[in-house]
Amino acid sequence: MRIVRYQWGQHTAAGAVVGEYVHELAAGPDRRPGRRIAPLDEVSLLAPCEPRTIVCAGSNYGSQVREKDRPWPSRPALFLKAPNAVVGPRAAIVRPAEVTRLEYEGELAVVIGRTARNVPEPSYGDYVLGYTCVNDVTAAEWRADGQWARAKSADTFCPLGPWIETEIPDPGALRLRTQVNGVTVQDASTSEMIFGVGALVAYVTQWFTLRPGDVLLTGSPSGVGPLNPGDEVGVEISGVGTLSNPVIQGGSGAVG
Repeated sequence: MRIVRYQWGQHTAAGAVVGEYVHELAAGPDRRPGRRIAPLDEVSLLAPCEPRTIVCAGSNYGSQVREKDRPWPSRPALFLKAPNAVVGPRAAIVRPAEVTRLEYEGELAVVIGRTARNVPEPSYGDYVLGYTCVNDVTAAEWRADGQWARAKSADTFCPLGPWIETEIPDPGALRLRTQVNGVTVQDASTSEMIFGVGALVAYVTQWFTLRPGDVLLTGSPSGVGPLNPGDEVGVEISGVGTLSNPVIQGGSGAVG
């Protein structure tokens, strides 16, 4: 099932996509599609969840580790993105005036479905609601801060969507492509992840309690590159969907 958050007129709610229509999403554990609301192309899709915690795995594709000539990781390298960074499909990614190099990072995102703490790796699927596309947008020069809070968490730096796909038999066998202005710039399989989804969920939940709606980003393959105002960036994952966002120039964020 494809779970969405949508706005239709003044109405904002969770729903389910059935064919080309958005339906109500019944409350409770069954989460079945209910009454038909509107055609999909007549609603505005929002980010499909509202995470309180966004945990990210860095350097998790062998192709990127080799491309950057980094040491092979012995355990996942974790960092956080702030919830204010989340935007939905078609929302603009804003390049701050102070940033000269803004980068895309197409990734598979894991959406948590139930409270998860110390999850055994074989049981990780019991805690996953589904999967969506994410762009781990990064202000490259702000990495020089010495930590990545600003580089990873400025407003609009975490586009999510277009929906949560709950029926993914094997998240380690998906094709991931990122395109900028229709040109493919990343093309990989999630089978190339160094630490798969189960390993990441087990590792992360040793340290972080994840709650329903929280999101785990699984890393980006080689080919990370720049985004400029006027660009259109898309992250496509087989069996999941395509997340598209325009890039615009922002004003100065400086204070004083």
